[in-house]
Order: sequence, then C-alpha cells, then structure tokens
Amino acid sequence: MSTNDLWHWLLYGDGMLDVRRLMVLREVARCGSFSAAADALSFTQPAISRQIAALEAEAGTQLVDRRARGVRLTPAGELLLEHADAILDRLSAAETQLEALAGLAGGRLRVGTFGTANATLIPLAIRMFGDEHPDVELQLVEGVSATLARRLVAGEVDLAVVSDHQPLGVAGDELELEHLMDDPLFLALPADHALAGAPEVRMADLRDEVWIEARQGVCVGPLLTAAQAAGFEPRIGFEAEGWLGKQGLVAAGVGVTLIPGVALATVREDVVLRSLGADAPMRRLYLAAQACGYRAPAVEPMKDVLRRVAAEHCFTCAARVDLAAATT
Repeated sequence: MSTNDLWHWLLYGDGMLDVRRLMVLREVARCGSFSAAADALSFTQPAISRQIAALEAEAGTQLVDRRARGVRLTPAGELLLEHADAILDRLSAAETQLEALAGLAGGRLRVGTFGTANATLIPLAIRMFGDEHPDVELQLVEGVSATLARRLVAGEVDLAVVSDHQPLGVAGDELELEHLMDDPLFLALPADHALAGAPEVRMADLRDEVWIEARQGVCVGPLLTAAQAAGFEPRIGFEAEGWLGKQGLVAAGVGVTLIPGVALATVREDVVLRSLGADAPMRRLYLAAQACGYRAPAVEPMKDVLRRVAAEHCFTCAARVDLAAATT
C-alpha cells in the first residue's frame, strides 16, 4: 500500500479510522507480542488479535508478521504506525489543551467595552483577572454599545460591558443582559465657578449655564432628560465629544459638562466635580453575552471580576466627589 493509498483509505475508506485500533497497533509494535500488548492495555490476547485483524481488513493488507517468538510489523504496518504516532500525539495534545481551556489554564477571552469604561473599570478588571487567571489570553475590543452588541451576536466578542444610553439594535432574545452598575453623571465646573463651593447643586441651578456636549454624545440623552425634568432646555454652546477637549473647555471657564462616574479618573485637577444629588442623570451599565451558543469558559470568571471591580469603583467614585466638594 502506497502512502497515497493509505491516506485515501483513511479519508474515504469504508469506515472511519478507529483510533483504538491504532493504539493497539502501536502497543503491539512496542511490546513485540500480542500477549504483552494485552497485559499493557488490560485486554485479553484474543481481543488484541481481533483488533489487529480488523485493522488489517480495513487496510486491505497485512500489518503484522506473526511469528512463533513474537510479532513484528510489515512495511505496511510500519508505514501506518508512523502516521498513527502522529495522529495519537495530536489527539493527546488536543485533550491536554481542552482540559487547560476548561480549567482556565489557557484559551482566549475577547472583552468589548466603550471608551469611558476603559478609563478605569476595564483596566482594573483586566489586571485582577490576569492575576487570578494568568494563562488566559485577554483581548480588548473598543466600540460603542450598539456595535459591541452586533459583534457579540456575530461571535466576534465573548463578553461586553454596554450602556443603555442608546438602543443596542439587536433582538432581545439574542443577548443575555445582567445589570452591572448604575453610573451617575457628575457635574464638571471650572474651579472659580460660583457653584463650585455651594453646599449642594441641583439641576435647576444650571438653567442659565452654557453646556459642552456633543449632539450625539453619550451624555446628551441623560442631560436632556434631567434638564427637562428641572423645567428648562439646556443651551449647548460648544460641541465636543472627547473627554480631553470637554475638560479643557470647562477648565477655561467657557461652560459646564457632565462626566460619567467611570471616567472620573481622567478628570483634570483644575476641574471641580459636583454631585447633582437626587437630580443626577444616570445611565445603567450591563454585562452582555450571547444568549445561546458557545460561551468561552472564561466568561463567567470575568463577569465575577467585573462585579467586584464595579462595586469597588462605585464606592471610590462617591468618596472622590465628596472629597472634592469638601475641599472646594
């Protein structure tokens, strides 16, 4: 049997290649006899003989030369053994890698998130997850929530943190959403603003302010809702979406803006943060994963890490704003 004939038999023969028979062939070759191979595999000698006979019938040629003092492989048997070694070694490696993946000793996790969550929440979660599961490869995918939702459904992302500031644009039964945290929006003021040191600030106090916000920005919806509830329409005088630009305009004294709690770590020292108390606009953050289909083993451990990081972040966020108000 030529090499081409062998592969044709393996791929297109009457039956699928039986890995157990290849294991028997390898053990027979290693031990030099059917009886020794039977002892090594905890089989009976007749069972070993039947397995080899079945393998020879499938191959259409003799694989083992049976002698009074043992056995040895024929040239066809040696050829098949060479390929069997490669096949069995690859299967063993696959089993090892699958066990590692299931035990979080390997594998990959693709985490999606939006820009402001990347300021503090996600980096902290990545560091904590890396400490606990150092062998899992993490990949970060940044995008707006609607884009991340589509990539989750397409299987391009394993887990995402999304917000409710815009529709996700996918069917409700395609994603599994779990509330992660409420993300209050804080007022950012110039350091010399009259309200910077006020005992408390309410949305109604800001009716005459010039606002810095993008017409399609992540905070414009909550801003409009909170302002309308306070009885006024906010005057957006400067359109800016990036946090660096918005803070620069605030620090220069040309307007005020709202900053999500998850972005507070990026706030400049010459910008004052104030809570709006019960009037504070709010957005909700969710953990999103595919509702059905394959789920990477690392998804649930990363969810647990994100829950812990979110709880700690909420506490730190409130403490920072209280401290800023007390020292203004």
